[in-house]
Amino acid sequence: MQLSPELLLRAYAIGIFPMAESRNAQEIHWIDPDRRGVLPLDSLHIPRRLRRRLRRGDFEVRCDTAFGQVIRACALPTPGRKETWINPTIERLYVGLYEMGFAHSVETWRDGRLCGGLYGVTLGAAFFGESMFHRESDASKVALVHLAARLKKSGFQLLDTQFETPHLRQFGVVEVGREDYRQRLAKAVRTPVQLDSRLSRDELIAFLESSR
Repeated sequence: MQLSPELLLRAYAIGIFPMAESRNAQEIHWIDPDRRGVLPLDSLHIPRRLRRRLRRGDFEVRCDTAFGQVIRACALPTPGRKETWINPTIERLYVGLYEMGFAHSVETWRDGRLCGGLYGVTLGAAFFGESMFHRESDASKVALVHLAARLKKSGFQLLDTQFETPHLRQFGVVEVGREDYRQRLAKAVRTPVQLDSRLSRDELIAFLESSR
């Protein structure tokens, strides 16, 4: 079966997602983890130092203005990650989802320079986080908090991080079993919401004050 953006959406709806072994690998694997990382939007933990940076507004945060740049940056090797799972096929498919309105990026900018960001897929009231990158300290973390604030404002129910990692654990990510995840997913994808990319400073401050 030929991979297409439509096939990806059907896969996300039943709880699986694609990955390649490396940037240059040709084969795509479908992943269905026993344990799934989920970031609860009602109990997000924001470290104190990061909270101060968010209040200062050190970065300009935009949504969906540089999706192609974000996914390409996420596909590049970093000092701590020599290989990535984003091959050219995956890059093409997610750009297709973006053009269809099902994939989104949150970007952090400073002086017109893209400093960090993340991208993911929306389906109903579920957001499936795919990857993030940073070129300045905290740039991707700021993007993650801004994403969570927008998701909560828009009525999203599920922020799927795929896996629990030390980086994400500091924000309160928890692991749930496959069946628990599928129940949450089934409810979320049946709920029609739209991601509101706008977030005023007052809304951001209110979100920070409501978080741990």
